[in-house]
Amino acid sequence: MATDEAIHERRGLTETEKAVVHALSGDLPLSPRPFAEIASRLGLTEAEVIGMVRDFTGRGYIRRFGAVLVHQRSGFNANAMLVWRFGEEEVAEAGRKLASLPFVSHCYQRTEAPGWPYNLYTMIHAASRSELLNMAEEMAALTGGKDWCVLESVKELKKDSVRYFPESAVAGG
Repeated sequence: MATDEAIHERRGLTETEKAVVHALSGDLPLSPRPFAEIASRLGLTEAEVIGMVRDFTGRGYIRRFGAVLVHQRSGFNANAMLVWRFGEEEVAEAGRKLASLPFVSHCYQRTEAPGWPYNLYTMIHAASRSELLNMAEEMAALTGGKDWCVLESVKELKKDSVRYFPESAVAGG
């Protein structure tokens, strides 16, 4: 098991940078200058926080900032994870095709598990169950997928952003 020091070295972040990452991994303040508010909480300047964000982006630590849509309130009442079984030689191409669809929000290749042969996972959202099932059929036709299953969501129990470096919350994040 890795020690805290080894994990810190591998990540290459200072305690201040960890506090900024922690603050950024939650909701940004709804204000004209959200980075200024974060900076104020952390005892930094707005320019320092923006500089770190640029650095994190350049290092590939941050890919993008996004908004989270409460899909139920916006008319997307059906969602499901579709699990697919593709041969080793087909899975990458099938994943590329499925990931290109605008209604696919997540697409992951995973290792098969004993008694569970599926190796490609996609998440889709639709206005209705019938629309969702039509999307699934379209996905199967696009990839030639023959072995797949629709796992419809029944109830959302939790949906949060990942909060990185929770120990940095003590530092003011």
